Amino acid sequence: MNGVEKWTSERSKASGSDFLQLDVGDAPAGGMADWLAWRLREAIADGRLAVGGRLPPTRVLAAELRVSRGVVTEAYRRLTEDGHVEGRRRGGTVVVAAPVDEGPGPRAAGQEQPAVLFPAAPGPEAFEVLRAAPASIDLTPGLPDLAAFPRAAWLRAERAVLGELSAADLGYGDPHGTPALRRAVAGWLARNRGIRADPDDVVIVAGTAQALTLLHPVLRTDGVGAVAVEDPGSLGTRQHLENGGLDIVPVPVDADGIRVDALRATGARAVLLTPAHQFPTGAVLSGERRRELLRWAEDGGGLVLEDDYDAEHRYDRPPVPALRAMLAERVCYMGSVSKLLAPALRVGWVVPPPGYRDALVNAKRFTDLGNAVLPQLVLARLMESGELERHLRLLRGRHRRRRDAMIAAIAEHLPGAVVHGAAAGLHLTVTFDGAGGETAAEAVGAGPAGRADAGLTGVTDTELAAAALSCGVKVQPLSWHRLRTGPPGLVLGYAASHPDAVTEGVRLLGRALRGR
Repeated sequence: MNGVEKWTSERSKASGSDFLQLDVGDAPAGGMADWLAWRLREAIADGRLAVGGRLPPTRVLAAELRVSRGVVTEAYRRLTEDGHVEGRRRGGTVVVAAPVDEGPGPRAAGQEQPAVLFPAAPGPEAFEVLRAAPASIDLTPGLPDLAAFPRAAWLRAERAVLGELSAADLGYGDPHGTPALRRAVAGWLARNRGIRADPDDVVIVAGTAQALTLLHPVLRTDGVGAVAVEDPGSLGTRQHLENGGLDIVPVPVDADGIRVDALRATGARAVLLTPAHQFPTGAVLSGERRRELLRWAEDGGGLVLEDDYDAEHRYDRPPVPALRAMLAERVCYMGSVSKLLAPALRVGWVVPPPGYRDALVNAKRFTDLGNAVLPQLVLARLMESGELERHLRLLRGRHRRRRDAMIAAIAEHLPGAVVHGAAAGLHLTVTFDGAGGETAAEAVGAGPAGRADAGLTGVTDTELAAAALSCGVKVQPLSWHRLRTGPPGLVLGYAASHPDAVTEGVRLLGRALRGR
């Protein structure tokens, strides 16, 4: 008896399957493939479908469910895109994703309760603790679609690099970065961010986090003891600055970006900005504010630390040039592949002002002697071959669909929430104060929604984040990223999750909100 016959010999005449006890009667009208994909993801997440296990042949499962084979094929295709399964020719379709523990289930002894994970004043370990917390759906911000990582292209590039690498190339590298990657980064920045930089101006680092750490002694040597930051602004970057003994000065942000008049009033000589897509509000630094900022830098010798963390991901607006392209002498530009490929690569770059370059290279030298050479050469090949641009085009389409799914789900399940930063990036911010933006219902063209229905009266966003985790969904409270008080809200990442998971996560979030 062959494999197909084995699957079909015990087939029931009912429109259901013994496999996972699937019953098409549970599927919504017109959403059969969505329903099937979601049921399979649930089974992978809770371990019923173990890594290495085979799914039924599409023809067999379609016959058992009495649906078209196209429905099953589409569901399997979505799981393949997510990285949950892969086709192995005669080996069938095999589960390759590790199971994820369910959040709402019984907690093991010693496991942190959700409320403990969301303190009002998060410590330096807050992100690691939250990442380790079990949940069915992760909507925390900061990740691209990791399942789309270009494994085949990376392997081809790595083989090509190894084939050309000499024995001497395997020795200690240049702390400045390999010439090949510095050339490739200079070309990438010219094409995609409008920055004209010589390869010698580029310093390769282990991500923006390391760039900030390397800048600590450089800034202090230059007499900079305090750095102004956007408020709200990234908790993580703020912690990296504070870890180096630098004082933090909050400056308010509005719909046009940082308030430059407030920046001037602080007297700070340096400011850390995310001008292309402010984190977490998504505001773009307006043209007038850019001109004001450049005047501030020129008149008083101010330094701008530009964190260009996800500027390549945009959907509904034209590209915004980097500040570095406008005033090279006063802008220290930082970027990485964490939002383009994967943060696990730990590869980034700094284009410092000319007066800072040698000191920054020295700081890198005495920290780790330079990044690993092989990943630098592989990344350089991806950049120069056009593979990275092709990957970015793929990501934009996938991320946009996930963004749209999140907005639609918020409109349905959180109709009074106000959405911020929808035109670009990898995350949305929602607030529950009923001001300062448009509701999700308005964003999808459903007309004005009752803003008073947001339902967060008397509840902090840390309490809501804890309630969401109790329902199996991880999010970040907006208050984590504030230094001053402000409206409660949540920061929701959509790029790393399939649209079905995004929709379900927001539905559970709405349930958590209604249960408060």
